Amino acid sequence: MPLPLRLLAMTCAFAVMVAFAVVLAKLTLDPSPASVSIAHTNLHPGATLKIYLDQPAFRDAVKQVGGNILLGVPFGILVPVLAPGARGVLRVLLLTAIVMLLVELAQGALVTGRAFDVDDVILNTTGALVGWLLLGRRLGRAVHARKRKA
Repeated sequence: MPLPLRLLAMTCAFAVMVAFAVVLAKLTLDPSPASVSIAHTNLHPGATLKIYLDQPAFRDAVKQVGGNILLGVPFGILVPVLAPGARGVLRVLLLTAIVMLLVELAQGALVTGRAFDVDDVILNTTGALVGWLLLGRRLGRAVHARKRKA
């Protein structure tokens, strides 16, 4: 891809990532009075997932699990475009896990009605994998083609 187009693609990806960061902050760091009584710290992988899946309303489980997965998808799409050195799946997943871990820690420490949940980190990282598989891998390759050795 020619340099001007590559710069345009990276600028657009950066703008989308900033917009996504604002949405992520709004969704995760705003106090939730409705959830104060049910918010609990979860350090055991799968514990909250079990609670979600045991809910009588299937729609609520889909909303919780699907929403957390969707929050990770932009990372899987945008990180390979923004950071050529992080185009590989393991790097995208590691970066997403670190960012989401920091979000969960801030949420648990600073926001009443929110708590740290390791299952949210797992679901967000799964969403990044989905985004990388669907679009991120191809976009990263298109914007930052590997240099061929002579």
